[in-house]
Amino acid sequence: DLLRELYEQYPYYAQRSKLFDEVLDDEAKQRIKQCQNEESGIVLFTIGYEGRSLENYLNMLIRNGIKILVDVRNNPMSMKPGFSKSQLQTYCESLGIGYIHIPEVGIVSELRKNLKSQEDYEELFAAYRREILPTTVSFQQRILNILLRYHRIALTCFEAESQRCHRSHLADAISKLPEFSYEVVHL
Repeated sequence: DLLRELYEQYPYYAQRSKLFDEVLDDEAKQRIKQCQNEESGIVLFTIGYEGRSLENYLNMLIRNGIKILVDVRNNPMSMKPGFSKSQLQTYCESLGIGYIHIPEVGIVSELRKNLKSQEDYEELFAAYRREILPTTVSFQQRILNILLRYHRIALTCFEAESQRCHRSHLADAISKLPEFSYEVVHL
């Protein structure tokens, strides 16, 4: 009874359930599948892990039906437990979410270490758009191809606020590719 109620109130918990068929009747299964189908459109998400627990972060991926997490950090190391490349990849894959690291679209550490003011960020992102994005079109196309294949992917980096992260500029560049006609959502 508890599982049935949990699955009906939070359909995303039922997505990978091994007990789904045993716990629910046909009518409940249909309602849950309808909720899950609402998350089937093609969407490019972005998400940062700053200020989030690993559990909250992974639940955001599950709730939004993310199929592939694309790590766009140049250096995928983190002082925060669970968010370094191998750990994050292991956690994602255990949930049925693929993990791909594309460091070429990241910003090297030396350019990020002295950011203090909004002006510093604006200068960094102007340089990123001017100098890095034009040289990474093939990687942007690769990300678009991943999106077209899996329909719901998320670009991830550290910063919580997308406007203080290069991933929003990367998502914007991808959205300007000729084949892109989808939604971009910053989580």
